[in-house]
Amino acid sequence: MGKCFVVCWDGAVTVVDELLAEWELVPDGEPTSVVPVRTPGGQPAVLKIGAAEHEHLALQHWHGQGAVRLLRADPHRSAVLLERVHPEGLVDHWDVEACEIVGDLYGRLHVTAPPQLPRLSDEVVRRTGRLAGAPLPRRLVEQAVALGRAFATDDGTDGRLLHTDLHYGHVLPGDRQPWLAIAPEPLSGDPHFEVAPLLWHRWDELAGDVRRGVRARFHAVIDAAGLDEDRARDWVVLRCVVRAAQEPGWVTRCIAIAKSVQE
Repeated sequence: MGKCFVVCWDGAVTVVDELLAEWELVPDGEPTSVVPVRTPGGQPAVLKIGAAEHEHLALQHWHGQGAVRLLRADPHRSAVLLERVHPEGLVDHWDVEACEIVGDLYGRLHVTAPPQLPRLSDEVVRRTGRLAGAPLPRRLVEQAVALGRAFATDDGTDGRLLHTDLHYGHVLPGDRQPWLAIAPEPLSGDPHFEVAPLLWHRWDELAGDVRRGVRARFHAVIDAAGLDEDRARDWVVLRCVVRAAQEPGWVTRCIAIAKSVQE
């Protein structure tokens, strides 16, 4: 196979070679972030190493509705075998149109979550507990902490299967359905939590008028998905403050988004 093309950790190539043999897969193209293969029956597929911990559970639960089909999984080796989809995602689509497409996809993805998944309410408690003293505008930090406390005890915070990182590069065209989600990092949570990645990705495109661009995306996705505007806004603010506190390189972007959705 030649090089570490899927994930850069010792033994990745060995794992790929082992699974090719064990699952009787035939390489079928140049590897990129995944390995194109053919199954024993000749079906085009991709082998992915380094899957998120619960990725296989989410894909199994979706049964191919709105997401790529899971053909086989080995959670102990962080490996999944997936149906092959086309590489041209939503990155080249007009961003507002792309947000509408993703918002429409939410309806198929946000089904009742399997009980094995971590709960969003627990994540909220853990992450907001680290915000004290964050080098961010005090008003935003206080707002995020208050939102976190409210969401942590809100009955609507848990229960639905969330992707959590559904942005333009994680929605690809398929043959069975026009658009399919890939690479979930799933939680049991609130669908309104999903919006933020569509606002902070493709950031350079918003340089001319950040406020207008952020708000156009925000309203496009919540309208397409039928989400509650206030609840979606609160989750965007909370996610942006948490991310800014964790990743200094994202401070300017996240503060701009949090302010834009509230103006």
